[in-house]
Amino acid sequence: MAASTDYLDFILDQLSSWKTIHPKRMFGVIGLYADGYMFGIISKEMVYFKVDESNMANYKAAESQPLKLFKNNSVVASFYEVPIAVLEDVDQFTVWAEASLNIQKKNH
Repeated sequence: MAASTDYLDFILDQLSSWKTIHPKRMFGVIGLYADGYMFGIISKEMVYFKVDESNMANYKAAESQPLKLFKNNSVVASFYEVPIAVLEDVDQFTVWAEASLNIQKKNH
């Protein structure tokens, strides 16, 4: 189930001072793109950012869960839920988004 327009608007507003974000609806979720790279996914009123060894500890410390898709709950281990406390803090949210975008950039 894709996120509501209100939730998407909230996420875009939280990131508006950082970069222009291009949302793209696909396969029941919304991909979040910046500089041509997908760094985040919105699914079921939750936002998930790209992770690797450089930022995984932050997500584990917050007890975040990986993205689960479709009815069979397939796990997408490279995207983890952004904690609510981070989501609500514009500065922190931007730092986490930047880290995820940098992961995508270095892998391409």
